[in-house]
Amino acid sequence: MRLRLALKSLRLGLTMALCQTFLTSGADSLNWRTRQNRVDAQFESLELQKVLAKVSTATGWSVYLEPDAGKKVSVKFKNTPPGEALKLLLNDLNFALVPQKDAPSKLYVFRTALQQATQFVAAEETDDRGAKAIPNERVLTVKPSAKESIDALAQRLSGKILGKIEGANTYRLLFSDEAAARAADQALANGSDVEADYNFAVDRPTRVDSIDNNAVVPFDLKPKVSTDSSKVIVGLIDTPVQSLPEEMNAFVLPSLHVAGDPLGRPQDELSHGTSMAETILHGLNVAPKEAEGSSVRILPVDIYGSNPDTTTFDVAKGIFAAINAGATIINMSLAGDGDSIFLARMIEDARKQGVLFFGAAGNEPTTLPTFPAAYPGVVAVTASDRRGNIAPYANRGSFVDVAAPGMSLVQFEGENFIVSGTSASTALVSGTAAGYRASGQTADQVDAALREALGVRRPANPPPPPRRR
Repeated sequence: MRLRLALKSLRLGLTMALCQTFLTSGADSLNWRTRQNRVDAQFESLELQKVLAKVSTATGWSVYLEPDAGKKVSVKFKNTPPGEALKLLLNDLNFALVPQKDAPSKLYVFRTALQQATQFVAAEETDDRGAKAIPNERVLTVKPSAKESIDALAQRLSGKILGKIEGANTYRLLFSDEAAARAADQALANGSDVEADYNFAVDRPTRVDSIDNNAVVPFDLKPKVSTDSSKVIVGLIDTPVQSLPEEMNAFVLPSLHVAGDPLGRPQDELSHGTSMAETILHGLNVAPKEAEGSSVRILPVDIYGSNPDTTTFDVAKGIFAAINAGATIINMSLAGDGDSIFLARMIEDARKQGVLFFGAAGNEPTTLPTFPAAYPGVVAVTASDRRGNIAPYANRGSFVDVAAPGMSLVQFEGENFIVSGTSASTALVSGTAAGYRASGQTADQVDAALREALGVRRPANPPPPPRRR
């Protein structure tokens, strides 16, 4: 109870420290995760035909509706199997999903008889972004029971090993072209010793901008020495972290580099990772204080190296390295469109062991899912205004769990910078969560309290989202 009461003032505390003003945005959304066989949905009061159009878009099914069977759909659920999701969406209507040979399955929605479902429902106009699966690559996880070594497997599949995650039996393979990669998929399709997944590109994080003022967010925390067993470590999965202001440096552990040395990166320009490390500490600073300072530490994990972008494979590699180094909170101020089964499973397994994950929802005014934030084991964070409403530029999909101010003021080499977007929101929440974990609360207690205190606020009659061109 004490934790929940304290967290109820958290939104105000975060906003007073780092505030900005935005408008509200829409709520209706459908996240149909076909590869994971799970569905999230939230509809305030949307016409059934429009809901079915979203289903067609998400699944590729051809949908037919019985004329005059339309109604309003008002429902909210998460992480639900597709069959149960259809029951919840359709309520008292019947449905039949009929597979087709060499064609999309057909979904019939009707009151009494399938034959009455004659009205074709066109798919909704789609967003133009598309998941960025990396051509010619696959991520292979080899089970311990496998009789074939990864070297022999790569040779048989005509692939080249580009990287590996030590201890996870997971490898990144490159093929000569996409046809060769698909041939490898077919060769592995009937086996049980190897799981194949795509590798997806992850976009470059939000940029930072300098500002011409002397505004400084107060920071009065002092680091205190603690044993390894009592120390709370935040794994910052990001770009390299540079030196922070003097009063913050002692909170940062030596960096891990899982994608090679960051050679060639300019040292006189503020990196995204540096701004997120400082923002995490601002979030920590508004949480209840430990006696005699804070035992929380930030573990920077560079998943970019000298590359401009990264991949879901390297995100997973960074998470694995951070957890092995003792991290119990993982901050992922990054987002992409690719739904990686391997990354989702790693997060799910770690969450069961008490690791808290926080992911940025994305800086586009859409309801489409972004990853890794949309995975069930991640607390998805969007940006809010001072009233707690979702910012107009931020993702507002049904997968979003909490909202926090989307702005952070940071310092680097004597200059002030502003960082905006859901990246900053995520770092603020991660830092606050670390403070509560350090006060003795369990991961589940902190997770539940954050969702209650910072849960997104959606208007009863939201305006339509701006159309993308």
